Amino acid sequence: MQNISIFDLMRPLGHQNLFFCNDPEIGLKAIVAIHDTTLGPAIGGVRMLPYASEEEAIEDALRLSQAITYKASLAGLNLGGGCAIIIGNNRTDKTEVLMRRFGNFIEGLNGNFIASIDVGTSQKDLEYIHAETNYVAGLPTALNGGGDTTVFAAKGVFYGIKAAIKELYGDDSLAGRKVAVQGVGSVGEQLVAMLRAENARVYVSDMTEERKMKIAAKYKAEPIQYSTSYELDVDVYAPCALGGTVNTETIPKMRCKIIAGSANNQLKDEEATIQALKDHNILYTPDFLINSGALISCFSELEGYGVDRTESLIRNIYSATRHVIQKSRDEGITTFEAAQQIAEKRIKDIGKLKR
Repeated sequence: MQNISIFDLMRPLGHQNLFFCNDPEIGLKAIVAIHDTTLGPAIGGVRMLPYASEEEAIEDALRLSQAITYKASLAGLNLGGGCAIIIGNNRTDKTEVLMRRFGNFIEGLNGNFIASIDVGTSQKDLEYIHAETNYVAGLPTALNGGGDTTVFAAKGVFYGIKAAIKELYGDDSLAGRKVAVQGVGSVGEQLVAMLRAENARVYVSDMTEERKMKIAAKYKAEPIQYSTSYELDVDVYAPCALGGTVNTETIPKMRCKIIAGSANNQLKDEEATIQALKDHNILYTPDFLINSGALISCFSELEGYGVDRTESLIRNIYSATRHVIQKSRDEGITTFEAAQQIAEKRIKDIGKLKR
C-alpha cells in the first residue's frame, strides 16, 4: 500500500467510509467498505479469501459495496451498499474466535453496516458473528432468520434470464434453450435445477471436476470444460463463480447471445468491456440487476416479511430487467448504463427527501 492514498482509492466511486480491523493476537485482518447510505443502512456480504495484497482486498471491497448500492436501489429496497472482507484462507484460518471477534468489530460500527454471507462464509459463521452483534442478516430459520439465501439468489438470475430470452425471442419459454452455467456451487446448482425444470438444455462447468460431474449427473446436464465454458454456442452464458470472466479477451471468443449470471463484478475493465459487448451484439443483463435475490431475502428478514412478500419482490426482477432493456433500446445506450442511471436516479430522488 506504499505511496497509495486510501482517499484516492475511495474517491472514484464516491465511497463514504472505509473501516479497518487488525487483531494480530487472533489473526483478524478485516475491511468494511460503505459506499452509500442514502436509501438506508449499508448491507453486504462477508467475503473471506487469501488476497494477494491488502490493496487487492480494498479494491474488491470498494467494487462490491458499490454493486450492493445499485442492487438495493434497482430492487426498490431501503438499504445502502457495503461489503466486508476478511483476509485469510476460509478453509484453514477460520475459527469461532475469529468470527466472533469480527462480530465485535461490526458491533462497533453502531448499525452502519449489516453483515450477510458471501464467498468463504456460511450461515454457521453468521451465527458466530451474531453472538457479538445483532447487525446480521441471512441467519438460519432456527434463529428467526430468512434461511438459506442461495435459492433466492438463483431465482433472481432465473427471472433475469427469462426476461432477456423474452427480449430476443418474443416469449420467455426456456424449453430447448441452451444455457452454459459456469460455476455450480450453491447458487449455480439451484439455477441449474430451475433451468432443467423448464426443459432448458444446460451445460455445466466448475473449477472442481468432481463437483461438475456430480451436478451434471444429478440434473441430466452436460459437463463442459470450465476454462472455455464461455466459448460454447449457446443462448445464455451464466457466470456463477468469481467475477472478471467477461472481458476484452474473452468476448471475441463468445458465441452466446445473452450473458446473465450470479457472479459479482462480471465485467473486467468495465468501460472497454461494455463497448466490446456492444460491438459483438451480446445482450448483457448487469449482475447488480439480476443477482439481488439474496439481498432481497436479507431485506425481508430485517423487515419481518413473510415468504410471499419475498417471492413477490424477487419476481419483480423480471419486470426490472425488462425495464432496463427497454430503456437501453429506446435511448440507444447499453444495458449497463441504463441500469446505472435507473439506480442513481432513485438514490438522488430519495436523497432529496432527506434534505
